[in-house]
Amino acid sequence: MAEDNKWRPPGDEDDDDEEVDETAYKSVKDAVLFVIEVSPSMLTVPPHPDTKRADRDSPTSAALKSAYALMQQRIISNPNDMMGVLLYGTERSKFSGEDESDGNPAYPHCYLLSDLDVPAAEDVKAIKTLVEDEVEFEKLVVPSEEKVSMANVLFCANQIFTTKAPNFSSRRLFIVTNDDDPHANDRGAKSSAAVRAKDLYDLGVIIELFPISKPDQGFDKRKFYDDIVYNQLPTDPEAPAPISAATKTSSTGDGISLLSSLLSNINSKAVARRALFSNLPLEFGPNFKISVKGYIIFKRQEPKRSCYVWLNGEKAQIATGITTRTAEDTARTVEKVEIKKAYKFGGEQIPFTPEEISSLRNFGDPVIRIIGFKPISMLPIWANLKPATFIYPSEEDYVGSTRVFAALHQQLLASHRMGVVWYIARTNAAPVIAALYPGAEQRDDDDDHAATATQTMPPGLWLIPLPYADDIRQNPDIPTLIRAPEPLIDRMRTVVQQLQLPKARYDPAKYPNPALQWHYRILQAMALDEELPERAEDKTVPRYKQIEKRAGEYAMEWGRELQGQHQAWQKEHGSAAAGAG
Repeated sequence: MAEDNKWRPPGDEDDDDEEVDETAYKSVKDAVLFVIEVSPSMLTVPPHPDTKRADRDSPTSAALKSAYALMQQRIISNPNDMMGVLLYGTERSKFSGEDESDGNPAYPHCYLLSDLDVPAAEDVKAIKTLVEDEVEFEKLVVPSEEKVSMANVLFCANQIFTTKAPNFSSRRLFIVTNDDDPHANDRGAKSSAAVRAKDLYDLGVIIELFPISKPDQGFDKRKFYDDIVYNQLPTDPEAPAPISAATKTSSTGDGISLLSSLLSNINSKAVARRALFSNLPLEFGPNFKISVKGYIIFKRQEPKRSCYVWLNGEKAQIATGITTRTAEDTARTVEKVEIKKAYKFGGEQIPFTPEEISSLRNFGDPVIRIIGFKPISMLPIWANLKPATFIYPSEEDYVGSTRVFAALHQQLLASHRMGVVWYIARTNAAPVIAALYPGAEQRDDDDDHAATATQTMPPGLWLIPLPYADDIRQNPDIPTLIRAPEPLIDRMRTVVQQLQLPKARYDPAKYPNPALQWHYRILQAMALDEELPERAEDKTVPRYKQIEKRAGEYAMEWGRELQGQHQAWQKEHGSAAAGAG
């Protein structure tokens, strides 16, 4: 199995390769630096005393809570990623390696709250103390009377990325501000900031803006930030994508909505895209190929142990596993050259040499070869053995792959057809017959403007593994079912209509895995010396009061109808039985 592969000794990787070791995806390390503005307006709580959900969080406080929440998430899910927090516009100044009492700081009014590094439990505790202790917060977060230079802020960020994360393929700068024109009357300062932003872009740093609207006016990015934020994708195709839609600001302005809005945008970018395979040829015919990359969009997440720890010594130590094979009768150590692999046939063990096994498993080079097309209606819902793989074009091996891929995708969508392909994912993998299914782009329907709607599913093609004849099992013996009468079906139809999900669809983003979240919550409490929670938050628990309110009476009517139908059935069959007797 894939999970067992990483515990095998070196040189023993030539066993069955049916499962994909998903831990071996190509992944990238991510470095995120929060740059949060400190100003009187950013420290002002939105005035909504008549709103029940009103909160005491100012925009700066909400942004710090977002950074704290992301640190909590990263310290478990992405332990090799870096995070840092830089405040600008503060009266106090502090930079890495500087003494705060120094009267000539390198970056005036820039306070490096948390240096860019892999988050440790102490870093998370420090920010937690700041966001929960109002006295400490008010003591540190004091706005400066002098205007801070955005060019200086961006240069400070440049120095942090250069010194702390020089070789990271994904480096991102999160700017949280409500000032859409920090240099309204200074064209030179604007030009200097644009130059510093271009330097960051040339360095491979992606600047992402989290604009916050003021109560009396909106946020106009055209005044300043259109020259600062570049919309181009990072050069590394595996890196996390930048924001595809404008950040939604709170409609009520209260801190809870603000925090939820910021955190939802941040969480959507927290997981890096990981390639299952890169530059695999998609073959249309002889000497006609393009290259594609494959991704698994949906994957069940489970708690994973990265190592074994030995706790019986003076301090905890990581244990290294060693596998030794011994003979069953003499218990002597058996060397690898003494071992032969065999398959059982007719009660006998048939041995094979490594070369013979390799030739048995070799069905050709990795490829996706189109062998025909079929109507999509011919693909039954049960014909899906494993998770589908999302494929997208790559120009690295064959120039023009994107155009050919787009033409194929659009034609399949327009004609409601799918491809049938011969699919070998990697060397020594078993060949698979798969459906090449066209998927259209999907965007969030909640957004008012289609142009800025958040993309929930990218356009592309899906590889759906199809079963062979050997994979289909005999149907179970199912007795003849009794069909319910039409009045009973009509009553149940009403109940089902009342209990439909919003927009009649299931949105997995709204339902975190309760078992996984409980595991992480306990792990977080132990790492940060917090009190252990009493119970898990489970959003999959049905809302019984809402169900009762919406469908309770209809369910009771269905029950009465069922009782009446059952009594009529008993009378009918009871009379028939008496007549037969």
